[in-house]
Amino acid sequence: MGAYVAAFDQLRLADADEAGGKGANLGELVAASLPVPPGFVVLRSCYEQIVAQGAHGAKLAALHAEALSAAAAADPVRVDVLCQRMRDIVHACTLDAEARSAITAAYSLLGDRADVAVRSSAVGEDSATSSFAGMNLTRTNVRGENELIEAIFDCWASLFSPRVLTYRARRDMQATPAMAVVVQKMVQARRAGVAFTADPATGRRDRIVIDAARGQGEVVVSGATQPDTYLLDTDGPRLLEHRPGHQDFAIVAGPGGDRRIELSEEDKAAPALTEPEAIEVAKLALAVHHHHGDHPQDVEWVYNEDALWLVQARPVTTLPEPHPAPAAPPPATVLVRGLAAAPGTADGTVRVLSAPEQGTALAHGEILVAPMTNPDWLPTISRAAAVVTDSGGMTCHAAIVARELGVPCIVGARTATTTLTDGDTVTVDGSTGEVRAGAQPHPAVASEPRTGGAAAAAPATATKLYVNLALPEAAQRAAAADTDGVGLLRAEMLLTRALDNRHPREVIARGEQRVFLDRMVDALTHITAAFAPRPVIYRATDFRSNEFRDLEGGASYEPLEHNPMIGYRGCYRYTQEPEVFQLEMTALAEVRQRTPNLHLMLPFVRTRWELEACLDLIDSGPLRHQRGMHRWVMAEVPSITYWLPEYAGLGIDGVSIGSNDLTQLTLGVDRDSTECAPLFDESDPAVLDAISTIVSTARKSGITSSLCGQAPSRNPDFAEHLIRMGITSISVTTDAVPAARRAIDTAERRLLLEHARATAG
Repeated sequence: MGAYVAAFDQLRLADADEAGGKGANLGELVAASLPVPPGFVVLRSCYEQIVAQGAHGAKLAALHAEALSAAAAADPVRVDVLCQRMRDIVHACTLDAEARSAITAAYSLLGDRADVAVRSSAVGEDSATSSFAGMNLTRTNVRGENELIEAIFDCWASLFSPRVLTYRARRDMQATPAMAVVVQKMVQARRAGVAFTADPATGRRDRIVIDAARGQGEVVVSGATQPDTYLLDTDGPRLLEHRPGHQDFAIVAGPGGDRRIELSEEDKAAPALTEPEAIEVAKLALAVHHHHGDHPQDVEWVYNEDALWLVQARPVTTLPEPHPAPAAPPPATVLVRGLAAAPGTADGTVRVLSAPEQGTALAHGEILVAPMTNPDWLPTISRAAAVVTDSGGMTCHAAIVARELGVPCIVGARTATTTLTDGDTVTVDGSTGEVRAGAQPHPAVASEPRTGGAAAAAPATATKLYVNLALPEAAQRAAAADTDGVGLLRAEMLLTRALDNRHPREVIARGEQRVFLDRMVDALTHITAAFAPRPVIYRATDFRSNEFRDLEGGASYEPLEHNPMIGYRGCYRYTQEPEVFQLEMTALAEVRQRTPNLHLMLPFVRTRWELEACLDLIDSGPLRHQRGMHRWVMAEVPSITYWLPEYAGLGIDGVSIGSNDLTQLTLGVDRDSTECAPLFDESDPAVLDAISTIVSTARKSGITSSLCGQAPSRNPDFAEHLIRMGITSISVTTDAVPAARRAIDTAERRLLLEHARATAG
């Protein structure tokens, strides 16, 4: 792998941090000897060298943080302005001679002025938990060095589009993003499409779903047409069902780029794939599936004149748990039928829109009805109760994103925009593909969200499963998941919104504490009410000094630190700025008067004396009468392995292990460092030993222990390590809940079986 580019055959999944998800996945396909058109990846290091370093990078980071706050606050106008400023910064950069030479040399190996596809491969994109489906840019039929360089800059700039910022805000992705770019030789597509190696509508793992259309596959993934859909049994594979679509046009390669052609009546009537071709696509998709350890895959394929090719593959991010068919809905007039693309049921008022630019007209909780929904619709989809489109298939980007966001979705309804009108009250059933007249009680199904109360029935586990949360908008969906409460409620996004992006000491100086408190209390109550009576563990603000400086007025109050990661933050900061800490605690006290399921966690605790001083502040402030409130500490600093018995003696009720910080401080490696990425390993024996010490000490001290992070859901062996240690709970992001619950259940069953065998022996 070079400093700037790498060929596909040089990459594996382990290189995703440098090549992005898309680039790393293509490397895996090549390693498996699957048919992939040749190409290379412009690595993340090239982006960072050209764009993300120096003054440009600092400005982008500040604007990105501001844009995330605006997206979380549903301020689309502000998001648009900030995103345009960030894209302008990217386009103002220029390639140095070394980078340009590396890129053009790799391009020349594909042929003289070869036609290529230039695809974004953002770090974190096409991963097991976040697809970014269609969010970042793809350019097809790019020819020539200058056009290639221009397309690469366009991909880099697409990191900062409103749809990407909204997606990142909804998924609580706070870090400034980075981008690799895939450059792949074009296959002249006769037919193309997508194959899922599990049914995205039902979650069945013994089914393959293929969407197919004529020409290039973008008409399928964008939802611009209703593709032919093929349902196959994995046993064989064997074709079970063919649902004809409706395609009037195709996108094909032409002089100077893509062109649109109208299809003949004969082509419109004929199926996109024959049965043997559908089976061939299914076999190739299953080969990808098996290469990835039988994890369901989302595969993009192309037929040219001679052969079948793979052009992309990624893990399926969201599948409903397989469940019996839902009970028949109550009798009602069915207004529109389409494809059941994202499960769940919602009712509301119809809003018919024809373009993403009209999205601000949709109020929260309305039903979005549109001709099609490409990724530009994301800010609108995120506010909709449900989505119904005229065109599109179950594998289009909008359907994927709707499933990730938990929004019921029907695609390919054909006449939705003409049959339904603004103001109609309807029920959208994303499990059956029906839009019914009126607001109706909906039958409960396993995938349907609930609105609060106790957790839904699921495998009973002794180890509690909590969810991580940062935004009140995500509370209802997270509360509907199979969890025992919120194990980590991050304060930072709530705080900046309540402060109107100002430094807290600036707000205090202006005497505007009441405005802050009202906003903060409303946001917190929205979350605690959704989860009541389940506990919500609020982690107090843990901004670092550089992040506080980015707030309005912050430069007047914050020190300049060379290494803020281990600087003025967490518990020590509270002891030095008690007036700011007490303002935050006042908000918690007011919320607990309404919903007493809110509890407090103190971050980045280094020593006994600072924790004792901080607890004294709590006991002398507005929370002093809240005797039912549990007080937790975060275990991020290795010193906790020594101090934890003393912390418990001070009255701490629980400890939550922040595995990211604990790993970087135990191993002495910056978790954000590209150069040192191979060293960062939460499963390193030294880290596991520290975790084991914390858990066993907590058990001996009579307090609870938890871990907040993705490792238990990504790695079942890690979850089993924790459970064998005796951890009492695990906390993950909402989309990782099903996998984490399965990992916990499997590990506990194995331990019970081992115990039974040992007892019997």
